[in-house]
Amino acid sequence: MNLPDFARPFDDTVDAGLQWLSDHGQGLFDFANAALKGLYDAVVGVIALPPFYAVALLVALLGWHAVGRRFAVLTFVALVCCELIGLWPATVSTLALVLTATVLALLVGIPLGVAAGLAPRLDRVVDPCLDLVQTMPPYIYLLPAIALLGYGPATALLATFIVAVPPVLRLTSLGIRMTPREFLELGDASGVTPAQMFFKIRLPFAMPSIMAGINQSLMMAFGMVVIAGIVGSGGLGEAIYGAVRTLDIATSINAAIAIVILTLILDRLAQSAVRHHAGETR
Repeated sequence: MNLPDFARPFDDTVDAGLQWLSDHGQGLFDFANAALKGLYDAVVGVIALPPFYAVALLVALLGWHAVGRRFAVLTFVALVCCELIGLWPATVSTLALVLTATVLALLVGIPLGVAAGLAPRLDRVVDPCLDLVQTMPPYIYLLPAIALLGYGPATALLATFIVAVPPVLRLTSLGIRMTPREFLELGDASGVTPAQMFFKIRLPFAMPSIMAGINQSLMMAFGMVVIAGIVGSGGLGEAIYGAVRTLDIATSINAAIAIVILTLILDRLAQSAVRHHAGETR
């Protein structure tokens, strides 16, 4: 591709920077690759350890408690269907990828969101960065990850983590900032400490927004599943990518159905948690 002259210095700088990182930080990236892959394998091992019907029953019981009996029955039947179409191992791998990336995103996004919500100057710096991350095509994050970590689940996990961080960070910051002023003034008048102000006033009001951010992070992680299949992530994403390359329409449809099943189940559970916390706040 012929690039304009003014673009070449920037592109050369980016390439040189990646090369420098690869040459001087190989040990660090090898450690990160091993750590991420080990974490992913551990989560897969835990989910895959029980028989499929035990996992399906456990998720169904959770759905019964959170949503209702009808949802629990449909959840159990849907997860059994994933086994019947021969995609249970891939479903487990995808679930492990999504859950691991989302938990890592929450561990980073929620504390940063709290800090941004409490510090307007930090929020003004973080907000345009989040805009940039959310508007870039998701597959862009695979390219530097491949260059530094190579192919495999670690690269998929890192890329999924990147796209899952902005929603929870942004909505956590919003929730902290939206605490009603009269409650803050009441806390000041009552002489509460800053810690009490945060845990007893700000955090309860922010919880519905934080829970909504968790839900959105889950959905963003699922949106990255198919794209992550390009880098050998395993699971349903790789099954779809392989089916597309070989024009295996039946397999691609089956894998897409399994992804929809997982997405709907986790989305309904997350929405139930959001409504629960919203009800508690009111």
